[in-house]
Amino acid sequence: MASSQCCANPPSLNPVYGKGHVAEDFGGLKAYITGSPESKLAIILASDVFGFEAPNLRYLADKVSASGFYVVVPDFLHGDPITPEIAKNSRDEWLKKHGTDKAFEEAKPIIEALKNIGISAIGAAGFCWGAKVVVELAKYDYITAAVLLHPSRVTHDDIGDVKCPISILGAETDHITPPEMIKQFGEILSSKPEVDNHVKIFPGVVHGWSLRYDVKDKTAAEKAEEAHKDMLNWFVKYIK
Repeated sequence: MASSQCCANPPSLNPVYGKGHVAEDFGGLKAYITGSPESKLAIILASDVFGFEAPNLRYLADKVSASGFYVVVPDFLHGDPITPEIAKNSRDEWLKKHGTDKAFEEAKPIIEALKNIGISAIGAAGFCWGAKVVVELAKYDYITAAVLLHPSRVTHDDIGDVKCPISILGAETDHITPPEMIKQFGEILSSKPEVDNHVKIFPGVVHGWSLRYDVKDKTAAEKAEEAHKDMLNWFVKYIK
């Protein structure tokens, strides 16, 4: 995750943004929660390095909840998202502190908490850093379906171990997981007929496009919305 693309276009974080609410402790972590508590279907969104207070991420969570899902966006970064200063001066130290392996372990009690309130099916989507967390969940029976958007640090072996339906959405310009690697992921999944998959490379976009776009830029927003729609369609198909 050495590329500066992971830290480009940082959002203006807003702890009160969104139609939902922030729970101080959901399965052990602070989390943004949106959607009807009566729903039996849940989606976990694992953020990129900028964390769960990014407005575009919460906007997406609200949009997913409008389709009938109970959506949880955990604070896997424990109130310590990356900043431009950290990205410039101490990114490696920050990454060691915020390992995706730790977040994977922290996701398990969140899944248990969802089941405890009556949730019967759970999907998860991960963005950049968060995609590694989600692909780990997809190797076991923790979730029913997964979506990876402009993933970071996801390996060929990770994809080979996936056991649930998975959609991978990549960017045409991505130094972290370039299109060639996304295509290789698709080839691996094609050799696993028991795992339904969808692999798509979006033309004219860069790593991070689904979250770190300018809402005033119509073209950028439309490309992000296309990725959001693909993600939601995947969950509607498999989380039921």
